[in-house]
Amino acid sequence: MAKRVPIFKPYFQDQIMAIPPSLDELVSKSHPVRIVNDVINRINIQGLLDAYKIKGSSSYHPQMLLKVLVFGYLSNIYSSRKLEMACRENVNFMWLSGMSFPDHNTINRFRGVRLKQALRSIFEGVVKLLADEGLLSIDDVYVDGTKIEANANKYTFVWKKSIHTNKEKMKKALAEIWDYAQSVAKTEDDLPDPPDLTDINKEKVQATVDKLNAVLADNKDVSKKMRSKLQYVTKNYPTKIEEYEQQEAILGERNSYSKTDTQATFMRMKEDPMLNGQLKPGYNIQLSTSNQYIVNYTIHSNPTDTRTLSLHLDQHKQSYGKHPEAVTADAGYGSEENYDYLEAKDIKGYVKYNMFDKEQKNSNPIKVPFSVDNLYYNKDEDWYICPMGQRMTCLGTFKIKNASGFEQEVKKYQAKNCSNCPLNGACHKCTGNRIIQVNENLNRHKDRAYELLNSEEGIAKRKKRCCDVEPVFGNIKQNHNFRRFMLRGKDLVSIEWGLLAIAQNLRKKAA
Repeated sequence: MAKRVPIFKPYFQDQIMAIPPSLDELVSKSHPVRIVNDVINRINIQGLLDAYKIKGSSSYHPQMLLKVLVFGYLSNIYSSRKLEMACRENVNFMWLSGMSFPDHNTINRFRGVRLKQALRSIFEGVVKLLADEGLLSIDDVYVDGTKIEANANKYTFVWKKSIHTNKEKMKKALAEIWDYAQSVAKTEDDLPDPPDLTDINKEKVQATVDKLNAVLADNKDVSKKMRSKLQYVTKNYPTKIEEYEQQEAILGERNSYSKTDTQATFMRMKEDPMLNGQLKPGYNIQLSTSNQYIVNYTIHSNPTDTRTLSLHLDQHKQSYGKHPEAVTADAGYGSEENYDYLEAKDIKGYVKYNMFDKEQKNSNPIKVPFSVDNLYYNKDEDWYICPMGQRMTCLGTFKIKNASGFEQEVKKYQAKNCSNCPLNGACHKCTGNRIIQVNENLNRHKDRAYELLNSEEGIAKRKKRCCDVEPVFGNIKQNHNFRRFMLRGKDLVSIEWGLLAIAQNLRKKAA
């Protein structure tokens, strides 16, 4: 009986082909690289072409470099060195680049310099093309945000609170030395007028140090300890206050920044492997989506979503010539300032306020029986009834500013005889008679939001929001492992996220 042996397919590594296959034959007809190629060929990239100078040697075609970058971000290849390698080794990149082999410096320079002014218009061109195909809507969007870690050292930080504390210490030390100088001065005429240290700056600190040196430097009665303090102040305070002023200029309205990326703010990330709530430098990314396509994106250094909505929607108008007709967002955007903005721009806002979900769950109101919402209000005579049945009279209308500078108008009402009330301590915790404040404008907005959110259309939008915008973030961060920016600075981060947004849209179209 003949011995059976396994059968293998022919393998001739060095065989020469009479008609070698073309790159186009090696690329699958349904491969996403063909979608990238087709879409980039159909959009207007004149703004990118304008970024090149007429003089000088020839350059790689920007359309080819754009295709390589977009397909790289679509394929989870974000490094310029890995993109260079892919153009030499990956059939799909070789077909896309037409057998051009740009090096990593060329790719990085194109991404960081050439795309700076042109990428937004390229992204908008892709969105408009997809909208014309009926894949998304520019008028009806879902908004949400996420935080992405910056390419910055998380241990080289500057905190506004720390600067304020150190400046207070400087003021205290200068005042202490000045008081000592007054005690050792022979006559009151020997000491100039005391400096105003209410708000210190470089000039005030330098002038104060000069005055103290003029008075105490040659005085033999000055103690050794105080002379040492004066030497330290003279040597360090003028340079330190200048450093603090520079840091405050970088901070602006923020509370912190990283020294390696001064535009990155320390934020609390969802990813917390150490489980210690560590803050990390990052950016707040805001997205508008439609059918899981990204319609608009903005980059913010402010960690709070509430203060980003107006800027985000203004960018939408700048991109497409008009605001969206309807916006759906979660309770993180439900502030009076945002409701005023939506009303002023005639945008239908399906935006939750902070207690909306609890109201929907019919939570037991007995848990907070003495809250303002549970008090009886007489609209005609403008007074409330306290839990003991006494009138709470109106003290007047007051204007207050919140942390963002937005001015709110509230009415205050005060109860009577709280000191002898049996509910004192349970009804409220403040000393004296209870005072409540009511924001009528915010209450009006909440009523309108409640009506919209509980309409048939609002219920449908609430159901769709969580499966429209949130999966986009999950896809980018989890499935495509983009959790940290590679570039530094808000402008370059915006370019990087713009490429991700284009890649996400084309990936969705290919699917």
